[in-house]
Amino acid sequence: MRLRPGDIMPVFPSSKGRGIMKIFLDTASLKEIREAATLGVVDGITTNPSLLAKETGDPEEILLEICKTIDGPISGEVVATDAEGMVKEGRHLASLHKNIVVKVPCIAEGLKATKVLSAEGKRVNMTLIFSASQALLAAKAGARYVSPFVGRLDDISAPGMELVADIIQIFDHYDYDCEVLAASLRGPMHVIEAAKMGADIGTMPMSVFTQLLKHPLTDSGLKRFLEDWEKVKAQMAAKKG
Repeated sequence: MRLRPGDIMPVFPSSKGRGIMKIFLDTASLKEIREAATLGVVDGITTNPSLLAKETGDPEEILLEICKTIDGPISGEVVATDAEGMVKEGRHLASLHKNIVVKVPCIAEGLKATKVLSAEGKRVNMTLIFSASQALLAAKAGARYVSPFVGRLDDISAPGMELVADIIQIFDHYDYDCEVLAASLRGPMHVIEAAKMGADIGTMPMSVFTQLLKHPLTDSGLKRFLEDWEKVKAQMAAKKG
């Protein structure tokens, strides 16, 4: 069982036994990725042409460096808009490293390319999903991941998290070997909502990832603990003196 926005969390676990939610970073910055990797909780990386364009260096070399840093799915996106071109680029991307996932836009030519690539055993992340019907077609074409863009829907006053819930509900009825990768997550509450619904993966920028760990009460509590411990040390030192 997965939840929709506003639903109350049940006291019983999901019968699907989906394991843990995976956390991906949506970045091509090696500095950010290396920093986040030290925490041991990042499961994968999503990139796109815009993110790679922000970095200095050959995009393929950047992808390979990312693969060396994170041992998990690394999405690299095709830039062709025709099926033949997507298949060619997808095959090349997949040949770079075993962890590369081919990212394909959810358009008609993308469905054709996904059908071919998935039949060859290559994992496809179908991106730019803005409707449940797109996600359904992507799963039927053989996509390993579908990426609904939550924040971009919110930007046009559409309920982005409801899309995630709709896709999860549909997939729970069937046996698609396809994971829901909640994308365009703009803040910690987006991540929490996706987790409560049962999204398989949440991908987010480094700024959102770091916010997940922060809480002012944690900081103030730690500060007080350390201050109290310093008082204990001072008292012990005074007794010895």
